[in-house]
Amino acid sequence: MLGKSILFLTLTILGALADKKFPDTFRFGTAGASYQIEGGWNEDGRGVSIWDTFVHTPGHVKNNATGDVASDSYHKYKEDVAILADLGVKLYRFSIAWPRILPDGTPYKVNQAGIDYYLNLIKELQANGIEPVITLYHWDLPQHLEDLGGWLNPQIADYFGDYARVVYKALGPYVKYWVTINEPGTTCTCGYGQGIHAPGKSLVGDGIYTCAYNSIRAHAKAYRIYEEEFKKTQGGKVTLNIASSWYYPKDNSSSLDQLAADRTFEFNPGLYANPVFKGNWPQIVIDRVANRSKLEGYSFSRLPVFTQEEIDYINGTFDFFALNIYTSSIVEYTDEWPISQPTVWLDQGTITSVDPSWPVSESSWLTSDPPGVRYLLNYIQEKYNPGEIIITENGWSTVPGELTDTSRVAYLKGYLSNILDAIVDDGVNVTGYTLWSLLDNFEWAEGYTQRFGIISVDFDDANRTRTYKDSAKWYKRVVEARAIVD
Repeated sequence: MLGKSILFLTLTILGALADKKFPDTFRFGTAGASYQIEGGWNEDGRGVSIWDTFVHTPGHVKNNATGDVASDSYHKYKEDVAILADLGVKLYRFSIAWPRILPDGTPYKVNQAGIDYYLNLIKELQANGIEPVITLYHWDLPQHLEDLGGWLNPQIADYFGDYARVVYKALGPYVKYWVTINEPGTTCTCGYGQGIHAPGKSLVGDGIYTCAYNSIRAHAKAYRIYEEEFKKTQGGKVTLNIASSWYYPKDNSSSLDQLAADRTFEFNPGLYANPVFKGNWPQIVIDRVANRSKLEGYSFSRLPVFTQEEIDYINGTFDFFALNIYTSSIVEYTDEWPISQPTVWLDQGTITSVDPSWPVSESSWLTSDPPGVRYLLNYIQEKYNPGEIIITENGWSTVPGELTDTSRVAYLKGYLSNILDAIVDDGVNVTGYTLWSLLDNFEWAEGYTQRFGIISVDFDDANRTRTYKDSAKWYKRVVEARAIVD
């Protein structure tokens, strides 16, 4: 497996040196998310989100950091757009803060100041020839809705639909690409399973599945509202965002390890992608959770059952595939785990690891395997046939204050080389790439200890001064050349 990866990587680097070009239809971009960059947490009528509540409780975030000011993009968005224009990118992915539009999450009160902020941002982008790619939900749920059960409450789909309708009506005439929910798997696993993200619930046996069920229903509601009420006049595209790694079998010659890798795909990206792109949960997930639930003494499966009406409503609610990818993993088969306190990992029943030869990010758990993205893009095209793929997140973290970020450049060069090969050599229709991230920002439970930005932000300076890292200068040259450059 490792030898194959090294050979693959060598070939892709040689291909890049031959000046293979990205197609004219391919658009480069960068990305960010509302709570991570905006700040202005209690300004101009914005309501309280679950992340405001979470960070204001000491001990939840490293160094008790908050997103109260973050990168201050709420006040500095024009400066940020000027940077985007200088980089030459044509896409900017950002998210709407639900409580900035609907302070308590319900349509009872619409905050016009919030709408005006995003309208101004969109118009500034478009004046500079940059297309907005807007995410409706990137984890900052209004606290009022969490008080009602959050993503464990079946009514969240209706609340989300009402919110989406307000945003489509106000911003939709200017937007062609919509992402409904960012990485529902992360929200459900970290927020309602492990308790390390807001709202901090530890429900690893059933909360993750309930959250997944309601997230998918909410996505479908937002999609159908756009399809039925806005698509004809606005002409945009809508999808759900899916995060995935590439999963290698530990032993390529082992059918059991291959089976384990396939199962890991189905329990991770497949849990969220399968209902949308194929209909219903993956069958292996249905069967395994039902079987273990029975052995654990349950009279029902811990995995909620979609009705046929729900399956039909959810199936096909996509116009493209929005993919977040950062790394790869190695998977091996194991005998069934003993019956004990239920968890999704026992349900999955595999062992994952990483290859020790892969470089490790300087300030996070991330490990790099550039060929994995090419494999994954081909996998998505073959399995889901989405028509169009946009890579909505891909990036690398470094330590605070580092401007000569050679590890990030090496990471991006490897991934973009393999994305280019997937497009040109394999015929995968990848039409866009929004690098994570434009700015150093608030990195959730890690606070400001991880820096994903290609633009440095000085968080010790009230002005939040922006400075180009070497990776930004390199990315600018890539965008201009439409090729991988040294």
